[in-house]
Amino acid sequence: MQKINDLLLLIDSFIGSHPWFVFLLLGTGVFFTIYLKFPQLRYFKYALRIVRGKFDKEGDEGDTSHFQALTTALSGTVGTGNIAGVALAVHLGGPAALFWMLVTAMFGMTTKFVEVTLSHKYREKVEDGSIAGGPMYFMRKRLNIATKSGKVFQTGKWIAGIFAAATVLSSFGTGSLPQINSISNSLFATFDIPHPVTGLVLAILLGFVIIGGIKRIAKVTSRLVPAMAILYFIGAMSVILFNYENIIPSIISIFADLFTGSAATGGFLGATIAFAFNRGVNRGLFSNEAGQGSAPIAHAAARAHEPVSEGLVALLEPFIDTIIICTLTGMTLLASGVWNEKQDNRFQMVDMQVLAGMHYEDVSAAGRTQLAKHINGEETLALFTGEMQVEAGQITSPVTILHARSLAEAVMVEKNNAPYSGAIQVSNGVITLPEEHSAVDGSLWQRLMGYFKGMGNNTVVFEGRSLVHSAPLTTIAFTKSWFGDWGKYIVSIGLLLFAFSTAISWSYYGDRAMTYLWGSKTVIWYHLVYVIAFFVASFVDTTIIWTLSGITIALMTIPNLFGLLILHKEMKTEVKSFWVEYKNRFPDEKKVPND
Repeated sequence: MQKINDLLLLIDSFIGSHPWFVFLLLGTGVFFTIYLKFPQLRYFKYALRIVRGKFDKEGDEGDTSHFQALTTALSGTVGTGNIAGVALAVHLGGPAALFWMLVTAMFGMTTKFVEVTLSHKYREKVEDGSIAGGPMYFMRKRLNIATKSGKVFQTGKWIAGIFAAATVLSSFGTGSLPQINSISNSLFATFDIPHPVTGLVLAILLGFVIIGGIKRIAKVTSRLVPAMAILYFIGAMSVILFNYENIIPSIISIFADLFTGSAATGGFLGATIAFAFNRGVNRGLFSNEAGQGSAPIAHAAARAHEPVSEGLVALLEPFIDTIIICTLTGMTLLASGVWNEKQDNRFQMVDMQVLAGMHYEDVSAAGRTQLAKHINGEETLALFTGEMQVEAGQITSPVTILHARSLAEAVMVEKNNAPYSGAIQVSNGVITLPEEHSAVDGSLWQRLMGYFKGMGNNTVVFEGRSLVHSAPLTTIAFTKSWFGDWGKYIVSIGLLLFAFSTAISWSYYGDRAMTYLWGSKTVIWYHLVYVIAFFVASFVDTTIIWTLSGITIALMTIPNLFGLLILHKEMKTEVKSFWVEYKNRFPDEKKVPND
């Protein structure tokens, strides 16, 4: 499995994790923003009117209302990216990364407007009577190649097939497995609920919701999304206002290091401009999914006779998801000050590195610079290889532990909740534990039973003080308010609602992709596998799924973006046609866009 994961990481390094992918994503948004004359600004008030039903006509065909389509798509995007993704971006790139997340969202508003409009235009009614749509439909019909002799190559069919297959895989890698893994970890840490119990209960609930199809999904998400947004808003604002003296400095810090990179401060060792840009844009995409082609699948079901009207509704998504919710999370992290403070925590092996020697420090400017250059890949320090000796929980070998891009302090090694003594093998700075020290081994059933029998502790763990990231960092930030330790429950419940709603919506995306590929009769089998995998992922390692997710996101996004760019003239024609009808419907309205 490790070799497979390494291969997937290598593949992803050439596509989704490569800088050219970031530039393609952002560049498409910039192009359409200029080409359509900043629709995210000029059309914003009309988008608010349309989502309230102002442009509806009796007899409009579809399965959901504008608002239900918006909340369904939002439930797919508002998830762990808003809680964990923002914290990871700030952890990696500093406050400047938050700026690039917002820039991505601003241009992403236009990208989502375009992709939803074109997808809605080419939607179809499938054999079971429901509406199906998404980029695969416009790809199949509009991305074929015609020669001068009149011969047509069915390239669109193959591109659409790749997109649909990637959507099915991504429904697991983006919408299901990582979400339940985050939920079960959070509930175990906060309420001590065993992972399999969380997985079983939520898998049953998930099954009841998705079996009802898009209409039941829309009803659930139209109630779930507003509730979770209000809960999260109250928690975040309580932190920001409680630390009111840090509001202005936090805002300044977002812009202060844009052109210099984030400087070292506290336990944070600094980040380059390029790293802040890459992480901010990357996490921005993960959060709002603009350009990925997922949201158009939900919007295709909306009752609307004019594609542009639904595109305008979709324009609101990145604004709500990233500009509002992610900014709230970012300001919470910065105002509370926890983003650069070392915390007592249990170390994750993937975030650990062992340096040879004990002479490193992060107190002086020279010491921080030396470590920062190593972490940012500018100058590599000597990595430890050999047996690392541990006595009564204390590391006795001359080594330095890095964890979560920071210098770890007060490191203790334990096994079965007691100080550990023995040798631990390290290769090129990476700890490799033998089988007897690893987590529960054996079959899936043995692992499951192991959790209930308490065998899950049969592993060597490292604890100490270091920076933390992702959901744990946001959880700590939410305790820095009038709510105190109760704030962590807001994050746990928020993460539960956010991530569970994401799993619901992505089941529908995979459902429509399966319908496109093999017909509606296969959907029941897809739902069955989806629910079972959702349960299993609550208590097994999903690292390989996260890696696969990065590839499938790229395989969805790349053909979608190229398709949008190819059809740019058609998009402008659709926009002009819409405003002509809008003016005819509302002749008394002044200053309607003249496109």
